Amino acid sequence: MANVEIYTKSWCPYSVRARNFLTSRGVVFDEIDVTDDTVREREMINRSARTSVPQIFIDGYHVGGSDDLVAADASGLLERLLSDDFNREVA
Repeated sequence: MANVEIYTKSWCPYSVRARNFLTSRGVVFDEIDVTDDTVREREMINRSARTSVPQIFIDGYHVGGSDDLVAADASGLLERLLSDDFNREVA
């Protein structure tokens, strides 16, 4: 099973959208709430080179935000990323 991480903020509607999207597809994920955690927020920025939330990673591969997540699903990339045999280096 893929390791899915999502950086969120409690007040962010896009974070809610991404969480609900993943949950509706049965994806188990680790949520990292950076609302009041500047250390974890800096970690997110360093990993993604983005300051907005959510930021989603699947086995270390940066998917992006909630719109990127939906686009990855529509293109079939999300399913491939979640599969056990996908090579994330060529994603």
